[in-house]
Amino acid sequence: MPLVRIDVNQGRLPEELAALSRQIHDAIVAEYGIPERDYFHILTEHPQGQIVARDAGLGFERTPGVVMIQIFTQGGRSQEAKSSLFQAIAGGLAEVGVPGEDVFVGYVENSPGDWSFGFGRSQYVTGELAVPRK
Repeated sequence: MPLVRIDVNQGRLPEELAALSRQIHDAIVAEYGIPERDYFHILTEHPQGQIVARDAGLGFERTPGVVMIQIFTQGGRSQEAKSSLFQAIAGGLAEVGVPGEDVFVGYVENSPGDWSFGFGRSQYVTGELAVPRK
């Protein structure tokens, strides 16, 4: 059950924003085998200048079309699985016009007890939800 935050600069059409979200979700579903309805995205548009995303010394330039993605999910997946997900996300976003240099992913792991899906309960801990298999 990943929670995904997507930050972009203003200027995209609503259908373009929906396509970004959909491509990212499709990559997670395909790579991690999560249920389709485990779709939790927060998409935020920022005025120009509020996203700073340099190349970290890798020698390329990003455009104002950069897509900053934060994935919050339970720990335990291999580096190979994570790398495969990153490639799938970049590939999906390329299909909707986002070049590879404009795809930035931050991946944050946590544990089942770190989630509440409502009512102030930790449903993985109470047993209301089964802890997803890796």
